[in-house]
Amino acid sequence: MGPCQWQNARKLCWVDTTTADPLVGRLLDGRYRIESRIARGGMATVYLALDVRLDRTVALKVMHRSLAEDPAFVRRFIGEAKSVASLSHPNVVHVFDQGTDNDVVYLSMEYVPGRTLRDILRDRGRLPAREALEIMIPVLAALGAAHQAGLVHRDVKPENVLMTDDGRVKVVDFGLARAIEATNQTRTGVMIGTIGYMAPEQVTTGAADVRSDVYAAGIMLFELVTGQQPYDGETPMSVAYRHVHDTVPAPSSLVPEVPPLVDTLVANATAREPGDRPADATAMLVAAVDAHRMLPRTSTPPLSHSQPHGLHQPPTPSQPNARTAVHAAQSAPQAAPAHTLIQPRAEMPQRRGFRPNWFLVILAGVMVVAVALTGWYFAQPEYVAVPELVGKSLAVAEKNAARAGLKIKTVDGKHDENVAEGLVLRTDPVAETEVERGATITLVPSLGPKRVVVPDVAGMTGNDARDKIAAAGLTVGTVTRVANTEVERDKVIRTSPQNGEKVKEGAKIAIFVSAGLVMPDVGGMPKDEAAAYLGQQGFQVQVQEVDDDAEPCTVIAQTPKAKAEVDPGAQVMVTVARCQDFLNWFGRGDDDDEARDDQQFTLVPGVIGKDVKDAKSELEALGFKVRVQRLGNRGVVQFQRPLPNSERPAGSTVFLWH
Repeated sequence: MGPCQWQNARKLCWVDTTTADPLVGRLLDGRYRIESRIARGGMATVYLALDVRLDRTVALKVMHRSLAEDPAFVRRFIGEAKSVASLSHPNVVHVFDQGTDNDVVYLSMEYVPGRTLRDILRDRGRLPAREALEIMIPVLAALGAAHQAGLVHRDVKPENVLMTDDGRVKVVDFGLARAIEATNQTRTGVMIGTIGYMAPEQVTTGAADVRSDVYAAGIMLFELVTGQQPYDGETPMSVAYRHVHDTVPAPSSLVPEVPPLVDTLVANATAREPGDRPADATAMLVAAVDAHRMLPRTSTPPLSHSQPHGLHQPPTPSQPNARTAVHAAQSAPQAAPAHTLIQPRAEMPQRRGFRPNWFLVILAGVMVVAVALTGWYFAQPEYVAVPELVGKSLAVAEKNAARAGLKIKTVDGKHDENVAEGLVLRTDPVAETEVERGATITLVPSLGPKRVVVPDVAGMTGNDARDKIAAAGLTVGTVTRVANTEVERDKVIRTSPQNGEKVKEGAKIAIFVSAGLVMPDVGGMPKDEAAAYLGQQGFQVQVQEVDDDAEPCTVIAQTPKAKAEVDPGAQVMVTVARCQDFLNWFGRGDDDDEARDDQQFTLVPGVIGKDVKDAKSELEALGFKVRVQRLGNRGVVQFQRPLPNSERPAGSTVFLWH
């Protein structure tokens, strides 16, 4: 891997193609021959490979060894790969296969020649609003398809958007972030790459749903039209803090040329509260399409309002139409030709009796026919072209129709995913059809996307909640059991999207069911603190000490296991490492630091009762590493190890429970 540097809280690395890669030339799983290395990131390396069975070029994403050695990650990775492989959408990079070959865990994916959106931003800087929306629309379409399938991307950013050589847009890496979250491998290098796009709830609780993807999409749109992210800071923590506490500024405050429509789109998508954002990427897609439609097309001049397209214009004096020409021919005085003035010859005798003048008779007949033809012509109806009214408001459509000499009739509206409510969905006849002036055309207004209100199923059993959700025209998605002592076990706590929200008909609704009392995870906690805490929760605690290499007087096992559903007052067995002399134990070394004769010790401050974020910052400032474990959702430190005022070598790990 080539050199790296930090930019706007992102770690950017360049691939050093001159370094020999042991996987290049290797045949994985007897099927994929690796040809070359394409790119390397914080979690995986991407290779160009040939599928020798199907004789096709693929992209292989090979997970880094530290992840591949984690069984929890591999299990979650396989499950996520299966889910993503079932997602078929033209704007999603297709996953063909997943496998392992000894120490190699890989994904076989569609090979997309081109560049990432990050490369394009780096080369071009900010993009015009219309072009930015033309990139975001397929991205939102891909995310919307995933959301409808119950998938959350969790890592939406320009690096995960590919632009093909022929102009197509592809989104990659669905589900990979979720697989990473299932492990203990989450490191600074992994999180830094996404901190600039994390929704506030991801920063504070680690939870993410479809609205977290919407937030990241809003940040990405901001970056496309301004050329920079909304927040910058010297450390990732400072950037994360601003995501939680600040409101994303309007893009036009940085680039005045950005239209208000884009400001509104960004503001809605990046609302700090998830409930104030569009319900999912499909809802944001509808808003983006509407904004794109209403942006002016600067490449073609607008039509003149005085000459609507498709209407017949009055002829100019130099260009009379056929009707005017006939009328002029009939009304103009006619001069008789000279050869009609025939004089009788003197030598011919005059005949007696009536002799008709045949020329006058014929001329009279011609005049009668001409007058009849003229009357017939002027009696014919005048035809006009139906103007283009689709996408216009009803008021504008009625005005344009009247200008063309037409009447309108409005019928019951229809729902449509792409045309906003109140705009014309279609006309009968369609635009450019020739109809008689004064004819009536039918307008069908759009009722906008059809949305269903999520019913309130809190407090119901799982089966009753399923029935009520199905009766509302929706489907049940994932069912998650959550520790909750306030709601009876097996009863619904809440749904996502929440009750009262409007979602697409047939959308999947996730249900969160109470698991009642759940066994807390006290692993690694000091013996006395663990016993006291479990006693406060109503458990009957027994403690046994065993010889172990772990830090003395710390919990190394518990029965029942952490996160198991238990009844109040259950008996708990806590196993701790024998409480021997700490200095003797420390002399053998520990997991974080190699013992050295010149070790310098630092006093561990007491942070119990402080906000977890503040405590973590304070300890890190003293040079300690910090690992946070959750007991509840208080956000306040309840226990710490080592205990306050203990001395530890610089760089040691301090454990916090909240």
